Amino acid sequence: MGIFNTISWHLHTPRTRIVPFVFTMTMALLASCDIIDVHPYDGKIDSDLNTDINAANISRIESTMAGRTQIRFAVISDTQRWYDETEDMVDNINARGDIDFVIHCGDLTDFGATKEFELQQRILDRLRMPYVVLLGNHDCIGSGKAVFRTMFGLENFSFVAGHTRFICLDTNALEYDFKSSVPDIQYLASFIGDTQSANTVTVMHSGPFSEQFNNNVAKYFEEEIMRLNSPLCCIHGHGHSTEQHEPFNDGMIYYQVTCAKYRQYYVFNINENGYSYETIDY
Repeated sequence: MGIFNTISWHLHTPRTRIVPFVFTMTMALLASCDIIDVHPYDGKIDSDLNTDINAANISRIESTMAGRTQIRFAVISDTQRWYDETEDMVDNINARGDIDFVIHCGDLTDFGATKEFELQQRILDRLRMPYVVLLGNHDCIGSGKAVFRTMFGLENFSFVAGHTRFICLDTNALEYDFKSSVPDIQYLASFIGDTQSANTVTVMHSGPFSEQFNNNVAKYFEEEIMRLNSPLCCIHGHGHSTEQHEPFNDGMIYYQVTCAKYRQYYVFNINENGYSYETIDY
């Protein structure tokens, strides 16, 4: 007798028999399915997983890239729910043999659930080079931001690779009801006159004029971008398409990378003559 026939049969029995049956069946289903998480937002990360990943990997990047006149890095984003595609992307990046580090522009998760963060870290940890991850708007759902902070660190951070300063910003203003300093323009402006780098790349999850970005401050945001040391370009995800655009018509190009579903990522090369990029299909 199938499960649905069994349930139908018990619905015709006295109430005292229905409740134990439903309880037993529910517990059996939960016990037999690893996908179901009774507490998806408990924030308790598996003990075998890493914490404060960005700080550890930034240390690796800065030490190995110190003094380098050429760096090459991959940019990925929005790997939420596309686990097989993300595994293939990691394999493709590893197989190249020429990538110094990887930047993930955020949205590891769809619902900010702890299990999603854990599954994504297990995939990304297969990268043979260091990686850093930004906070995406989906990563803010539920207790997601707290899990992100434990697993990766603060949502605004920066590092220097070779002679380039990378400024990584939380731009998910909608997730704060536009009541917080997001994007944090003061943090961005703190790198004006930076003595540790010759040029700058700004990275974020959502770009200006998206629904997530606080577009009331977009003009001031761009003004500070242009005051940084030789700003090269801006990079972001969120839009689920790969495209290049110039939102302020001032020569600053914003590179949007698509989600893992469409099996594409960027590779950027920065040297003394500027930068170049490739769109990689895998």
